[in-house]
Amino acid sequence: MRLPPPNQLILDIRPDTLPGFDNFLPGPNAEALAAVREHAAGLIQEPVLYLWGEAGTGKSHLFQAWCHATGAAPVFPLPEPPQALVVVDDVDRLDAEDQIRLFSLINAAREGAGRVLATGPLPPAQLIELNVRPDLATRLAQGLVFRLHPLSDADKRAALTVRAESHGMRLPDEVLRYLLTHCRRDLPHLLTLVDLLDTHSLSRKRPVSLPMLKEILQQSLAP
Repeated sequence: MRLPPPNQLILDIRPDTLPGFDNFLPGPNAEALAAVREHAAGLIQEPVLYLWGEAGTGKSHLFQAWCHATGAAPVFPLPEPPQALVVVDDVDRLDAEDQIRLFSLINAAREGAGRVLATGPLPPAQLIELNVRPDLATRLAQGLVFRLHPLSDADKRAALTVRAESHGMRLPDEVLRYLLTHCRRDLPHLLTLVDLLDTHSLSRKRPVSLPMLKEILQQSLAP
């Protein structure tokens, strides 16, 4: 299958760009992206939205994009209801009191008192394994629930290429292959390596190469 040009996949993923809906690389998560965008705009009747998935799948990006679009910000300890906007990243990290407050805030939202966005590492039914209250897990399950899936290698390759181009840098094919086959596979980590390659290339006035990447990786493992 032929890969579309990178600029058709990502509009802007420069390191200095704030996370937004327009610079999120959806890959297999287009439905989740559309739902979070509409939820932020108040276009969805359901007030509660829960995102889950493994690290590096884009939860934090969409969470920050929702906050930017709505003007919301996480507040701890959680406030008492009612609240117009409630955002909670990693519900499994809430203490017992904040879990009770979130339960009450969700109930208030269902009565028309606002919107709630929450994220976590597991689907609602499995959050109990992480010491989340069963009644809170049930409330989250009653809202909109989306799993964020990892990007394909083709999507990651496109993202890395665009990141490099934003620096005015070209990634040789052998460097791209090594990044995708020998490095940690979550996109934020891979993009950080591209940023480091740019820094090394400029400071040493040498083009990006596989030996340079291996040198960076060795330095990161040094005590």
